[in-house]
Amino acid sequence: MELHDYMRILRKSWLLIVAATLVAVAAASGFSIVQTPSYSTTSKVVVLTESGGSTSDLVQGENFTVARVKSYSGLARTPLVLLPVIESLDLRITAVELAKHIAVSAPLDTSILDITVTDTDPVRAAAIANAVSQSLTDEVQAIEKPDDPAAAPPVKFTRIQVASVPIMPVSPNVPLNLALGALVGLALGVGGAVLREILDTRIRTQRDVEQVTDVPVIGGILFDPKAIERPLIVHADPHSPLAESFRTLRTNLQYLNVERAERSFVVTSSIGAEGKSTTSANLAISLADSGARVLLVDADLRRPRIADYMNIEGGVGLTDLLIGRAEINDVIQPWGHGQLYVLPAGHIPPNPSEMLGSSRMTQIIEQFNRSFDVVIFDCPPLLPVTDAAILAKRVGGTILIVASGRTPKNQLTGAIAALNNVGAGISGVVMTMLPTKGPDTYGSGHFGQYGYGHTYGDVGAAPEIVAPDYSRRSRARV
Repeated sequence: MELHDYMRILRKSWLLIVAATLVAVAAASGFSIVQTPSYSTTSKVVVLTESGGSTSDLVQGENFTVARVKSYSGLARTPLVLLPVIESLDLRITAVELAKHIAVSAPLDTSILDITVTDTDPVRAAAIANAVSQSLTDEVQAIEKPDDPAAAPPVKFTRIQVASVPIMPVSPNVPLNLALGALVGLALGVGGAVLREILDTRIRTQRDVEQVTDVPVIGGILFDPKAIERPLIVHADPHSPLAESFRTLRTNLQYLNVERAERSFVVTSSIGAEGKSTTSANLAISLADSGARVLLVDADLRRPRIADYMNIEGGVGLTDLLIGRAEINDVIQPWGHGQLYVLPAGHIPPNPSEMLGSSRMTQIIEQFNRSFDVVIFDCPPLLPVTDAAILAKRVGGTILIVASGRTPKNQLTGAIAALNNVGAGISGVVMTMLPTKGPDTYGSGHFGQYGYGHTYGDVGAAPEIVAPDYSRRSRARV
């Protein structure tokens, strides 16, 4: 993924990221509240040695002292030193338990010992630190005492800092805990957003389509929450952004299969409910509005929808032509004020695939191509049945519908494979149900080259769409 992909993920999943961050901060706050405050204080002792006045004696004494300090730092946490502390302060713990509260350190190349005590009681922490430094001094003096009573001990311990009672606790560190919680929550939120994007196999943008196939994306249709109530949006609200996206698709259609003389296309999808029938109907209306002579054929002989969408009688149609029970002029119905004609599916037959693959269907397609500028065949989905693939091979051009946020990549791959297996050409992909808000918004950069975006809605400022240049306007009528 590239940088803009990550930016899109962040915009898309910002609620998840914020929620994860807030939860982590809340957890860090709760952790800090339930923790018992701990206080820390330090006493310091210095180790001195008796040495001569020469330079070599001083250097030798200094090295001896530093070496001795390392030994004494380990001695401070032994029962030899801690048992007198426990007895003097009347502590009800063992030497091992007390040692866990004590840290002894010696700054590099110095003869100073830092005795740090951490405890939940600040007064007790100071008392233990001072008692340990005193007990360590006594034990070292006893250990280093020479055999000759008149001789001076080689090492002298002196306390240079008395541990004071701490005021502020060292644990929990609330600001640090909150900062760490925010960082952890942010990392989990971003990681979860990226993981969700990786695991999400649904087609959402043009880039997703490009990862599956080299077939060009020729249009993007906006999502319409009222599509069921008004499926013919180009007719019902011709100045809406959704209607504009169909007109843009109409314009791009003239560039498809320029070497193919016939301008007939099968409109299908991988599965159902991807908007293929509404796309077929609205595309046919927009083509007719540009002056083309258009035939919309409902070739879905299993679940026909065109007659209902166009509000025409659908009892007689394509199936009657195929069995020779009617002539073309008897079943094709004019629609609207332009040159749009509709051929319903007719009665649902028991063998749709065989009828669409018959030689009679091939003859009908040839007759349609001679009589109309553009022929749109609305067909069933590719994966459940083979009807669309069979008809696409005879028609020669296929427009594949992909619903944004609904069609998985593997289903799109399967649909393309179904067409390739029969040698049917795929003219282009049309993405439907594109969101009008969010990072995948139509016109946000993924489909900007195909339309004016969701901000185009001013009727008075509507630019004129150039109609496709069809060279066979003088064809004979059916």
